[in-house]
Amino acid sequence: MTEEISTNQLLDQPTILLIGPPNVGKSVIFNHFTDLNVGMANYPGTTVSYTAGRANFIAEQLDDQPVNFIDVPGTYTLRATNAAEQVAVDMLGQSPTLVICVLDARNLDSSLHLLFQVLEYKIPTVVAINRIDLLENSGLKVDIEYLGSLLNIPIIQTVAVEKKGLNELQQEIVSFLNRPDDLKSSTPNPIVKRALESDISSETRWELADDLARTAYEKIGEDSTGIKESWDQLLIEPWSGFPIALLVLVVIFMIIVGLGMGLRQFLLIPLFDNFIIPFIENTVSALLSPGLFREILIGEYGFMIKGLEWPFALVMPYVLSFYVALTLLEDSGYMPRLGILLDGVLNKIGLSGGNIIPLLLGYGCAIPGILAARAMSTRRERLTVAIMISLAVPCIAQTGAFIALLSEFSVWLVPLVFIFSWIIILLAGLVMDLFISEQLMPITLELPELLMPRLTVVAKKIWLRFKHFIFDGAVPMVIGVGIAAVLYETGTMHLIAQFMRPLVDGWLGLPEEAATPLLLGIMRRELTVLPLLDMELSMLQLFVGSVVGLFYVPCIAVIATLAKEYGLRIALGILLLTTTTAFLGGGIILRLGRLFALLI
Repeated sequence: MTEEISTNQLLDQPTILLIGPPNVGKSVIFNHFTDLNVGMANYPGTTVSYTAGRANFIAEQLDDQPVNFIDVPGTYTLRATNAAEQVAVDMLGQSPTLVICVLDARNLDSSLHLLFQVLEYKIPTVVAINRIDLLENSGLKVDIEYLGSLLNIPIIQTVAVEKKGLNELQQEIVSFLNRPDDLKSSTPNPIVKRALESDISSETRWELADDLARTAYEKIGEDSTGIKESWDQLLIEPWSGFPIALLVLVVIFMIIVGLGMGLRQFLLIPLFDNFIIPFIENTVSALLSPGLFREILIGEYGFMIKGLEWPFALVMPYVLSFYVALTLLEDSGYMPRLGILLDGVLNKIGLSGGNIIPLLLGYGCAIPGILAARAMSTRRERLTVAIMISLAVPCIAQTGAFIALLSEFSVWLVPLVFIFSWIIILLAGLVMDLFISEQLMPITLELPELLMPRLTVVAKKIWLRFKHFIFDGAVPMVIGVGIAAVLYETGTMHLIAQFMRPLVDGWLGLPEEAATPLLLGIMRRELTVLPLLDMELSMLQLFVGSVVGLFYVPCIAVIATLAKEYGLRIALGILLLTTTTAFLGGGIILRLGRLFALLI
C-alpha cells in the first residue's frame, strides 16, 4: 500500500520538484534520492497522480531537516493544454524550494524550450542533462561551460541508469539548501533573457531554444548512430514499417503464448496437480467432515482449489510472459516509433499516434491504459481511448484465460478472438469520431534511442508489474472464486442460472451453468472465461463464450476508475455498452457459426 501525501503538507517543508519531459529519466533520479520512502497521491482537484518522497540521506547532511522530492508528471511544455501540464504549472505556482529540471541530451532543443518556461517562475533551478552517453554515441557532447555561462545556473551531466553524475547533483542540492541565497541571486545572460520575456511568442522561443542547442553541441568524434537512424526510417516508413510491425506482433504473440504455455504445462500444472491440490484436499478432508463448509473449500468451485489454480496456474504464466514482452518493447524504444507509424491510420478514427501507448498498456491492465490517456490533448481522444479499452481490449489476465481456454482446442482460435476485438476497436473509434466532433490536437512524440534492453532494468520492471498483478489481479480473483463457491454450494447459483436461462441457453447457446461466469465477471473480467474450462463445450460454444467474455462488463475497479475520470453517468453508459455488445455479439456469432456449419 502507498501513502497518500498532500502537496500542501510537502510544500510547507523544503521541497524539490523534478520536472522534465516524459521518459527522460526523472523517475530514476527520484528513486535514487528517495529509495523506498515514497508514496502516491492524486493532485487535489484532478485525477493526475504524482510520486512524492523524502530524501533521507540528503536530510542527514542538513541536521536531519526533512527534504521532500516530488516527481512531477512528465510534460513537454507548460501551456496547460492537458491535466498533466496543468499539475506541473500548479506545483510551480506553489513556490517550491528548488526545481531540478531534467533535460534530454539527445533532444536538447525541446528540453531547453521547457527549461525557459520553468525559469519564468523565478524559482531557484538546477539543470541535470541526462542520457549524455547516448549523445556521445552520436559523436557530440554538450559544452557545459558555454551553456552554463548563458543560463547562469548550475548544470550537471548525468547518466541516471548508471548513477553517473548523481553524486554531483546531490552535492549541488545540499550546497543550495545550506546557502539558498547563492542560487536565488542568479540571473541569466542577456542572450537568454529574451527567451524568458513574458510577451515572447512560442515560435520565437522555439527558435531561440533551437539556436542555443545547436551552438551548445560540440563534435567529439564520428557519429556511430548511422545504422540506428537507418533503422528509424525503416520502422516509421509505411512500406517497411508495417511488415516489421507485423513481424514484431508475431514475435510478441510467440513470446506470450510460448513462454506462458511452457511455464504452465511443464512447471505449474504438474506442480498443482501432483503436489499442491492433493495436499490441500487431503488436509481439508482430514480436518473437516463432509458438509457445506468443506465443499466451499474444496468442492466444485473450491475456494482453496480453484482460488489458487485459476489465478496462479492458468493465468499467471501468461501475465508474466506478457510483461516480459511489453517491457522489451518499452526499453527497446520501439513503442513511440510504432505510434508514428500508426499515426495516419489512427487519424482516420480521430486519434493520434500517441494513443497507441495507452491502448497497448490496456492489454496489461485497463486501468493504467485509461489513466495514460490523460496526456491526450482533447477530452474526445481520452474518452475514445477509454471506451476502446473498456469495450474490446482484454487485459493480460483475461488474455491468459483465453489462451488457457482456446489453445487446448485450437491455438488459432486465440488470434481469431484478437482480430475480432481489433475490428470492434476500429468501429468504436469510427463511431466516436462520427458523433463527437472535436479538432484533433497534435501530440509530441520524441523518439528515444533504439537500445538493447538492459537486463537489470527489464527485470525490475517485470517484478514491479508482477507484484501489481498479485495484489490487484490475483487477490480479487481469489475473492471472486470464494463468492462463487458460496453461491454454488448454497444453491443460489442454480436459482440465478434458471432465471438467466433464456439468455444463456436460448440466445447464446451455452449450457445453463454458464450463468456462473457471467456473474463472476462483474468482479474480474477473466472470471467470465475461466469457469468454461470445466464445461464440455464445442468449438463454436468456446468461441461464443470467448466473444462474450471479451466484450463483457469491465471489472469493478475499471468502472470505479471510469467514474472518477469521466463521471458516473459515462461510467454507467460504458457498462451498458459493453454488456449489450457482449450479448448481442455472442448471439450473432452463434447464429453465423450455425449457418456456416450448414453451408459446409
